[in-house]
Amino acid sequence: MARARVAVRLLLCGALLLPVAGCGETGGSAGGPVSATAAAGFPYTVSNCGVKTAFPGPPERAVTMNQHATELLLALGLQDRMAGTAYLDDAVLPEYRKAYDGVKVLAQEYPSKEVLLGAAPDFVYGGYGTAFDQGAGRDRAGLEKAGIRTRLNVEYCTDGPVGLDQLRAEIGEVARTFGVRERGERLIREQERRIGAVKERVAGRDRPSVFVYDSGDTSAFTVGGAGIGHEIVSLAGGANVFGDVRKPFGDVSWEQVIARRPEVIVIVDYGGTSVEAKKRRLLEDPALAGVPAVRDRRFAVLPLSSAVLGVRVAGAVEALAGQLHGEGGRDGGAGAR
Repeated sequence: MARARVAVRLLLCGALLLPVAGCGETGGSAGGPVSATAAAGFPYTVSNCGVKTAFPGPPERAVTMNQHATELLLALGLQDRMAGTAYLDDAVLPEYRKAYDGVKVLAQEYPSKEVLLGAAPDFVYGGYGTAFDQGAGRDRAGLEKAGIRTRLNVEYCTDGPVGLDQLRAEIGEVARTFGVRERGERLIREQERRIGAVKERVAGRDRPSVFVYDSGDTSAFTVGGAGIGHEIVSLAGGANVFGDVRKPFGDVSWEQVIARRPEVIVIVDYGGTSVEAKKRRLLEDPALAGVPAVRDRRFAVLPLSSAVLGVRVAGAVEALAGQLHGEGGRDGGAGAR
């Protein structure tokens, strides 16, 4: 699927990935409506990706496009404020499934302008820049003129590396937009706790060199040094061999892959090409036979939805650390044959 190249891509009362319930949030029960009159801190003005937006009150009818936008609102217990959703890369996390099933799916990929406007949103939250495609009539300026406020995930407009500061900002600003600041703060604290535990566990261990293989035949589409994917590799105790690529994702040559001799290859799992098909492509290329990761069959797996800035970051760090350092995880760990 070409989607990886279309975008410049590049809990909580007890548990991270549960919609917050019974937490005593001001302005209504958690997961339920938070009225503009009851929510403290409004009007609220925020600058996001070059767009300054004033919110007189929290959104009442939000539409989310892309998985990480959808799951963040669900993690904040805001499903009752969602008028629609669109474009998943993977199945919604099990802990969000019940809440997600109550939200109308507008389209399997991006909705047309007519379908989007038909949901009567007052707020549209996009995970990738392509969510606001001008040619499709979904550009932020046009939506704003129609009285619809917008937000784009900050990973796609940050000047420089994306890390935990941007994760805090994304969660915090979205929570603030909906008048549920305390829920956002709890979510941030739990993400930090889980990531901190991994950092302690891998401290002092050897850091294997890692090549992240998203897709590509004549060239390789990989994680560069400017996105959260690079930070996930580092926090999990690895070293991204293409950290010098100053983009979240970018193309590199196979000659560069060979020259940098990665010890582990992390395969990004999404779309119509399976992990096994990607692995075969690597194993059957004679030019790659001498690359340590290929020679030793050292592969790890990371879903695309876990390689972007959202509520899966802590889980991605945990899962990848387990694979890089032989502590279990999908594919039996990076040392699996």
